Amino acid sequence: MNNQLDRLRIMVKTLKNKAEQRIDGQENNTRVITIASGKGGVGKSNFTINLALALSELGKKVLVLDADLGLANLDLLLGISPSYNLYHVIHQHKEITDIIFEGPRGVKVIPGGSGIHELADLKEWELERFLTKLAVIEQQFDFLLIDTGAGISKNVLNFTLAADDIYVITTPEPTSLADAYGLIKTLNRYRFPGSIKIVINRVYSKKEGEIAASKLKVVANRFLTNCQLDIVGSMPEDRRIGEAVKKQEPFLLAYPNSEVTESIYRIAASLSNQEFKPKNNSLKEYFSKMFQSFRD
Repeated sequence: MNNQLDRLRIMVKTLKNKAEQRIDGQENNTRVITIASGKGGVGKSNFTINLALALSELGKKVLVLDADLGLANLDLLLGISPSYNLYHVIHQHKEITDIIFEGPRGVKVIPGGSGIHELADLKEWELERFLTKLAVIEQQFDFLLIDTGAGISKNVLNFTLAADDIYVITTPEPTSLADAYGLIKTLNRYRFPGSIKIVINRVYSKKEGEIAASKLKVVANRFLTNCQLDIVGSMPEDRRIGEAVKKQEPFLLAYPNSEVTESIYRIAASLSNQEFKPKNNSLKEYFSKMFQSFRD
């Protein structure tokens, strides 16, 4: 275990050094990733915030949007009580920079709050004003991670379909896999063009994760057309994750030498090394597509 962690630390240091050597002024396209799940309680929000921290440790600039309509709780996981959210940008003339708060390791977070609901009802001039306000954060971030709500809803689809990547979080439990497949099936029906990334959370062994992933792939290959699933990894069950939540501290910081922390670093390192061609030319274009989906 210690040898694995030592190798992981060397990999993290190497990737971080590469990121710091990036030439100033080089085009910096933001990769938009939505994190979704077929049902609640599978660790989606925990995955989102710890992936953000791991990417930041690798030298990436990360912005997280809490877009979970039912249970926006990223601020609780970080032990922070933000004063403003998207509602205040839309209705109280706050700027985007006024509501962004900084979490650990320099990760920036936009609290959605009730403002997520408001996005569907913006008038044309309000939409244009909101998109204009987004301009101040263009090209500032390597990654925008969007923590969506659980389940299959129009709001979840609005955020996911315009993204560059979709990560679906599930556990090995049959009900969780069934709900994850339901989400995958819906994304496939709406013709999401990229591969759908799968993370199997709370596994008791590597073998259990492999079996769960295989079940999803077999069903998808049998019943869905042109559906590409990419199994990016599994994360072990660890009771200390619950303890970290109670302490309002991400597990990556609370238990840096744990196997679950090692697993999130591996996923982040793989993501950092991937070449990608952005689906959107800017964050403004992503949000424009998303708003159009709200109105369709």
